[in-house]
Amino acid sequence: MTPNAFAKEIKAALAPHADADRALAMRAYMRHQFDFIGVPTPLRRQAVTPVFKRLPVENADHLLACANRLWTMPAREYQYVATDLLARNWKTLATTDIAHLLAIAQHASWWDSIDPLAAVVGDVLRAARVGTPQAQAVMDAALQHESLWVRRIAMIHQLGWRGHTDEDRLFGYARALAAENDFFIRKAIGWALRDYARHAPDVVSGFLSASRDLISPLTLREASKHLPPIR
Repeated sequence: MTPNAFAKEIKAALAPHADADRALAMRAYMRHQFDFIGVPTPLRRQAVTPVFKRLPVENADHLLACANRLWTMPAREYQYVATDLLARNWKTLATTDIAHLLAIAQHASWWDSIDPLAAVVGDVLRAARVGTPQAQAVMDAALQHESLWVRRIAMIHQLGWRGHTDEDRLFGYARALAAENDFFIRKAIGWALRDYARHAPDVVSGFLSASRDLISPLTLREASKHLPPIR
């Protein structure tokens, strides 16, 4: 199935579920940045699953081409379908495909597209680390990227890694981004730290205590939600 044929099937699968009133509400929720056709997430995923099953994902190039084709379509739901497609088939991807994922991330960017892409990047890198311990070095470069959304991906790509988390990178990235004023970066730092605190609360508490003068109040608030008061 070509990317164009795949996109047509996805469009046909979603069309019967379009709801103009819901689309207006979804657009308003996303601060009028994107157009919607009005298909909520559970229904969207249910509708496209048969199409996903008919798509032979033979290699990474084909998978990424299909995701790219969806990304160019006007309604936001198609970009959500693209991230679902990548998440479903992340094992097809390798570290050499991370650059392509980061390129996708720089178009029609906001948290709702970036965070699922970060999860895909994380899945690929966590698996790659088994054979290539330095696979995460690609995120060191991403941390310096001019796009705040690529930097956000670098900050949160280890979400859910728990005991596999690279602490040096987690805390090093948090310190490197701490001076940034952007809300989404500060939120990402707090989110990444809060997530790891579920696995290593004392370690995160120690970092927060030592970094109080460095990190923003928003980051501290997010990171310490489930921790004892930071002194």
